[in-house]
Amino acid sequence: MTASSDPTGLHRVLDDRVGDRVPLPQAADRLDTRRELWPDEVRIRVERLNLDAASFRQLERKHSAGGKVDGKVDGDAVRAEVLEIIRTRGKMQNPETGSGGMLVGTVEEVGPESPLGLAVGDRVATLVSLTLTPLVVEDGLARWDGHGEQVPCDGYAVLFGRSVAAVLPDDLPTALSLAVMDVCGAPALTARVVGQYDRPVVTVVGGAGKSGSLSLSAARRAGARHLVGVVPHDAEAELLRSTGLADDVVVADARDPIALRDAVAKAGGPADVTVVCVDVPGCEGGAVLATADRGTVVFFSMATSFSAAALGAEGLAADVTMLIGNGYAPGHAAYALELLRETPGVRSLFERRL
Repeated sequence: MTASSDPTGLHRVLDDRVGDRVPLPQAADRLDTRRELWPDEVRIRVERLNLDAASFRQLERKHSAGGKVDGKVDGDAVRAEVLEIIRTRGKMQNPETGSGGMLVGTVEEVGPESPLGLAVGDRVATLVSLTLTPLVVEDGLARWDGHGEQVPCDGYAVLFGRSVAAVLPDDLPTALSLAVMDVCGAPALTARVVGQYDRPVVTVVGGAGKSGSLSLSAARRAGARHLVGVVPHDAEAELLRSTGLADDVVVADARDPIALRDAVAKAGGPADVTVVCVDVPGCEGGAVLATADRGTVVFFSMATSFSAAALGAEGLAADVTMLIGNGYAPGHAAYALELLRETPGVRSLFERRL
């Protein structure tokens, strides 16, 4: 093992070099999962994985009757595929969606040059994707039935010098903290974008979900004049209305561009800011059409086709700014946890999801 390392994790990439080029860990096919640490690394004893929504839904569809989410899901097949992905790639990266999730665990060793400020025994949530985190599962995921995004797990993971992790708060259950931290980039960026407008109309597509509810709360705090929550069916609409997070709640298929445009227009749109938080593909055109000229669309779904979004906006002559939702912003975890603590509607939605 070489004593030198790169803070991005290049030293853990096992892919063949193309000339002098080495892919970053997220783009790599395989990562080195050896337990021994380079000087700037940290090893975590993993207790729970949180698969991202787009990845988990794809696995459900693949392993369900008729390929439908509402069909009977073969949990054993889902578990087996997750184990195989981790075994062959040295990380959790769904080959279909390209996405992974994040994890909770306890720090068991810290390299002498680690800049992360962690200590042995800290219980932490990693705020970087499982798609770039070396990961080994040692219990075969025996305690997971394959029917939920949160995965009890015994194994270890490695963080690099430029990784991000947050110590878990003492006042919240672990599962709840993990669920919030999994999507904490969404409210932080939503607040930043909304704050650039003067009392904007904000639409959140998928407003009853985890990232959607936090984004609605963040938009309210940041000065939104009118909040529209878009949900796929009446049960979700009733749930979102009960929280008071949105001024208007509309039911629309986000994959139907005209239906989404018209539903948002009737609820006070078009929106100055549209935040897409759904975990299904095909929502790009509707989000663009639901947004006013010189408005902004923030795509927080890993199911988004960014080429479809860009070319679709061009074809519609839509003068909108489109942003890729970055899961990182300074202070994003603390901000999301603050929203959860101080917004009863957000907390109630999260607890129902769990």
